[in-house]
Amino acid sequence: MDLSGKTLFVANRGEIAVRIVRAGQALGMTVVQAHSEADADMLAVRIADRAVEIGPAQATKSYLDVDRVVAAATEAGADAVHPGYGFLSESPRFARAVEAAGLIFVGPSADTIERMGDKARARATAIEAGVPVTPGSDGRIESVDAARSVADELGYPVMIKAAAGGGGRGIRVIADAEALAKQMPQAQSEAQAAFGDGGLYMERFVPDARHVEVQILGDGTRAIHAFERECSLQRRRQKVWEEAPATCLTEDERAELCASAVRLAENVGYRGAGTLEYLFDPARREFYFIEMNTRIQVEHPVTEMVTGLDLVAEQIRVAFGAPLSVAQEDIRLDGHAIEVRVNAEDPTKNFMPFPGVTGAMHIPDGVRFDTMLYEGYAIPPFYDSLLGKLIVHATDRDAAIDALARAIDGMSIDGLKTTLPLHAALARDPDVRGGEYHTTWLEDWLERTELN
Repeated sequence: MDLSGKTLFVANRGEIAVRIVRAGQALGMTVVQAHSEADADMLAVRIADRAVEIGPAQATKSYLDVDRVVAAATEAGADAVHPGYGFLSESPRFARAVEAAGLIFVGPSADTIERMGDKARARATAIEAGVPVTPGSDGRIESVDAARSVADELGYPVMIKAAAGGGGRGIRVIADAEALAKQMPQAQSEAQAAFGDGGLYMERFVPDARHVEVQILGDGTRAIHAFERECSLQRRRQKVWEEAPATCLTEDERAELCASAVRLAENVGYRGAGTLEYLFDPARREFYFIEMNTRIQVEHPVTEMVTGLDLVAEQIRVAFGAPLSVAQEDIRLDGHAIEVRVNAEDPTKNFMPFPGVTGAMHIPDGVRFDTMLYEGYAIPPFYDSLLGKLIVHATDRDAAIDALARAIDGMSIDGLKTTLPLHAALARDPDVRGGEYHTTWLEDWLERTELN
C-alpha cells in the first residue's frame, strides 16, 4: 500500500512518539506531532514534518483532552491519528471521536477497545473463544458477600482486580475473609478514582507465576501471532525487563499459547497490533489469559528483533485498510532479545524521580536504543519517567544477557540518574541468568540488594 501523500497525526509524546514519527516517515507519510507547552522541545517535535501545540503541561488539558486532540488533528489536515500507548490509546471515546471527525484511528474499533478494555468482559470473551482463564468470578462482583462466596469457592489467597484497570494498578492480593471485607471497599474507591469505574472482579492467586504475553496482528478478518515475550521482572507490577522468546515454555506450550491468542483475536475481529497477557503457572504447567492491551506495547521492540517485523508500520498499513502483509508461516523466531526500560529514576534512592538536563550521551554500537533524549534536552517533570529502552539481540539468552551487560557498561547519559545500575545488577544475578524468578521476585530481591 502506498501511503505517500497521507498525513499521520501523532497523539502522544516521548520515545513512542519518536518511534511512530520515524515509522510514518519511512512509509512516505507527512507526520504531524502533537505536543503540550512543556514538550515544545522534545525530540519527536524536532524530527516531525510539522508540530502543533495542544495545550498546557497538564496531561488532562492536552494529551488526555479528546476534543483538543481531535480538533488539532482535523485542523492539521490529518488522514489518521496514532495514539501510541498510554494516554488515549485505549479510550473508546477517543477512537469514536477520531472516526466521527472523518479520520482513521490507528488501532482497533471503539467497540473492540470497549469490549476488551473491561477486564471482566474480556475474561468472558476469552472463555467464549476457548482460551483458558484463571479460575475466578463470573463477571463483576458487586458486594463483599458475593466476593466472600467466590473466595470461599476458590480458596485463599485470591486477587481482586479493577475491571477497568491497567498497568498493574487496581490489583490486591487478599489473604483471608477479614482482609477481603476491609480491602474490597478500598479497592472499589481506588478503582473509581483511577479509572472512573469502581467495578471489581476476582481471580485465584497464582504463586510464583510467570508473566507471558503474545503479540498479535489482525486486519479485522485474519489474525496472526508474532510469538511471545516474558515480562516477569516487575517492580510494583510495572515491567522493567522484557525478553523474547519466553524460555520458561516448551515448544508445545508455546504453540498452544500462541494459537489461543490468535483464536481470541479472530473471535473479536481484531484490527491492528495488540497483546494478550497471560499468567503461566510453572508448577501446573498451565497458562491463563488475564487481559488484552489493544495498542502497541512499550516492549514491542523485542518482538521486532526476533521476528524482523516492523509492528508499527504494519499497524499503520492495516489501519488504512490493507490486509496483513505477512502470513503466519512467514514468521520465524531468530535468536533472543532483551529490552530494559531506562527511566529517569535513582534506583539507589528508592527510585526517586530525577528529571534534569541531558548531558553528553554515548550509546554503544550494535544495540538499539529507542529514546526521547538528545544532548541538552531538559526533561519535563510532568510525565512518566521513561527515557528510552535499551534492546539487545543475540543467538541465545545467555549471549543476549552478556550483550546487555556489555552495552550497559559502555553506555553513559551525563546529567541524569537512571535505572541502568539496576539492570547492570540484574544482568549479573545468577537467578536472572538461570531464569529462576517470577512476578514478585524482583520486589524481594530489591529488599536484600544494595545498588550502587
